Amino acid sequence: MKELLPGVYEVRGSPATVNLVPGMRVYGERLVREGDREYRLWNPRRSKLSAAVLKGLSSLPIREDSPVLYLGAASGTTASHVSDLCPRGVVYCVEMSRRSMADLYQLARRRPNMVPIMADARNPEGYPPLLERCELIYQDIAQRDQAAILVRNADWYLRDGGEVLMAVKAKSIDVSAEPWEVFEKEMAFLKEKGFRVREVIELEPYHRHLLRARKK
Repeated sequence: MKELLPGVYEVRGSPATVNLVPGMRVYGERLVREGDREYRLWNPRRSKLSAAVLKGLSSLPIREDSPVLYLGAASGTTASHVSDLCPRGVVYCVEMSRRSMADLYQLARRRPNMVPIMADARNPEGYPPLLERCELIYQDIAQRDQAAILVRNADWYLRDGGEVLMAVKAKSIDVSAEPWEVFEKEMAFLKEKGFRVREVIELEPYHRHLLRARKK
């Protein structure tokens, strides 16, 4: 069994995580039993984070007891795998769509380390007051000001020295610009706000780009 990154394994040619709730599928993914563990295959076409692992992401700053803030959790596809990675931690899942939140809420009922938060990520000051500072913020939202939203959330909830992962959605930011122009602009903005860009992952042919940065 090859470990691609801590907690992420290669199982039958696909990234996979150890299922926190054995026997439970989240989005129709395949379950594979190996010894005393059950693995959930992590589809890179359904998850930018899985695609990043396949494309050579060098580090995934999630430990077994990590607190993670996930912006744009949708119905919980990728968030459920993050939940697998921090079984003794917590994943705060922010989502503003009522339809997605209904699915996310049902998922969180069966995964005790997932906390659904129905809120607009533009307004992190409105999250529940007990939300702690996190080691990682993962952002996957389609907004023109997504870098500014990420920085605002980091100001409120990222620990000193913590890291961020941002799925850059160029067409949502500026449909008229070339994707590389948008990407360079987003990186420059993060650097201006006190982040050091540690890694840039091109996700093609699965998705576009993922940016990893650390708060100075």
